[in-house]
Amino acid sequence: CRSKHIKFFCRCLQVLPSGYTSLDTSRLTISFFALSGLDVLNALDSVEKERNEIIDWIYSLQVLPDLEKTDKRNRCCGFRGSAAIGSKYNPTGVPKTENNISHPYDWSHIAMTYTGLASLLILGDDLSRVQRSAIIQGIKALQLPDGSFAATIDGSENDMRFVYCACCISYILQDWSGIDQEKAIKFIQDSLSYEYGIGQGPGLEGHGGTTFCAIASLVLMGRLHTAFSKKQIQGIIKWCIFRQQTGFQGRPNKPVDTCYSFWVGATLKLLECFEMIDYASNRSFVLSTQDESVGGFAKWADYHPDALHAYFGICGLSLMGESGLLPIHPALNISQRAADHLKTIHLKWATENLTT
Repeated sequence: CRSKHIKFFCRCLQVLPSGYTSLDTSRLTISFFALSGLDVLNALDSVEKERNEIIDWIYSLQVLPDLEKTDKRNRCCGFRGSAAIGSKYNPTGVPKTENNISHPYDWSHIAMTYTGLASLLILGDDLSRVQRSAIIQGIKALQLPDGSFAATIDGSENDMRFVYCACCISYILQDWSGIDQEKAIKFIQDSLSYEYGIGQGPGLEGHGGTTFCAIASLVLMGRLHTAFSKKQIQGIIKWCIFRQQTGFQGRPNKPVDTCYSFWVGATLKLLECFEMIDYASNRSFVLSTQDESVGGFAKWADYHPDALHAYFGICGLSLMGESGLLPIHPALNISQRAADHLKTIHLKWATENLTT
């Protein structure tokens, strides 16, 4: 159903049903699922005409520093999820009106900053309009004393998901000065459960999604084998392998779910033992959740498809080398093609630093 999946992701970029209204402030993440899904399907040409328009829209969501002030706003830089509160700037960063007044809660969100940067890479942007130093200061302000990260500057939850987002942002921008890595690693170590799954935080239940976030963060920091002992890594591998029933479940005694074919599968890829899974069983489950009428993948068979599960269903198949799908970079959760584009940007930045 490749052609239908392409149409499904294109619809996600244009119009969504009313059931998605609660996710209005997360538009940037939904767009990421659609764009990256098209990329893995090797179908970005479907949005070629809109490419520049989408790039400009993403940049319009960048929260910029106010050079005339030194208050909290300058610790809120990054990307917002939609124009619900902010987006008072043109893509160039120039205020749309002379009487531009920022909303007091017009803050960046760490997950939106990650998906915004990832989407720009997928679209082939050179990140030249990204306020790199401001974003790094923004994530620095979000790290808490226990090493975890909050999502926003105030009024937010904090857990392993946002540690991962902080690491992805730092890796993409090639600047780790916004993270106290030792504190972040300690938070990850303390979140290892007795059964060797990794939870949202210390003392919490091991979970497939947050196990991925923790392991991917350590891989991006280059600290996997120093953070955990060989015995602990073997325990994490065993816990992940045991999550496969037909597809993968996120926790023991829970039903299998399409998205964990990526979360747990990518964790096993990063731990270099993905070949231990039952490919045929996992593939059969994931394909059973695709909607053959309108495209997309669902959480379970005979369920409504959605952008998140459609994307991670595609990624789960990509990990297994499904024909017609591009390989993905499991730690950054983007295609290898987009990750290779990032390498060229890093090389350009390194060359510029040498010449200056």
